[in-house]
Amino acid sequence: MLKLAELVRERDLEGVMEAAREFHGHICPYVALGVRASTMALDELGAERLDSGGSVEEALLAIVECNNCFVDGVQVTTGCTLGNNSLIYFDLGKNALTLVRRGSWEGVRLYVDSERLREEYFSEEATELFEKVVTRRSGTPQDAARLKRLWEEIGRQMLELPREMFKIDKVRLPPVELAPIFKSLRCSQCGELAMETRMVYVDEKPLCFKCAGRGFHALIGRGIVDELKK
Repeated sequence: MLKLAELVRERDLEGVMEAAREFHGHICPYVALGVRASTMALDELGAERLDSGGSVEEALLAIVECNNCFVDGVQVTTGCTLGNNSLIYFDLGKNALTLVRRGSWEGVRLYVDSERLREEYFSEEATELFEKVVTRRSGTPQDAARLKRLWEEIGRQMLELPREMFKIDKVRLPPVELAPIFKSLRCSQCGELAMETRMVYVDEKPLCFKCAGRGFHALIGRGIVDELKK
């Protein structure tokens, strides 16, 4: 079996999507769209999927503007992930990907219009089932199984989405710092280690944000929110 990097290099999008299925848990139109947009961005930039050396150097950065299924397709295809600090999240709620080279800071941004996609590629049945099963959480097991089949069919169409369905712009980004390495400090209350930038001092004792009752940010389904200790 070909490795994922080879699947991407050979533009075996069916193979890449199967890898995305394992990573994401299922195939749907937007995880497939993430695969398609990523390979197009790599082509536009003349870049390869991030390898072991590139991931350490953060040589390629992927900037996503949503936190839905699309992003998992991007992570699998580009190799830019949250954990290797090569994935940046802009909380804008758009199905868009920017791929940029560190150093030159030149890149490409691809945006796809969801409304146009639904009008041209989504059947009425698929749309109705999505509303019932996912949006309203009221579908039967049979509805969910039917939606899964239709979603995979549409997903495979996304792999062949024509270039004209995308808005493609050359971009130049301001430099982004390499991920710094911070020391860890031990919280004087819970005893757990936390990054020093996520600690506060109370009576000259270090406390993590939770023990200090300080608000912190959380990324949930609707985007970045302030999460306060209850």
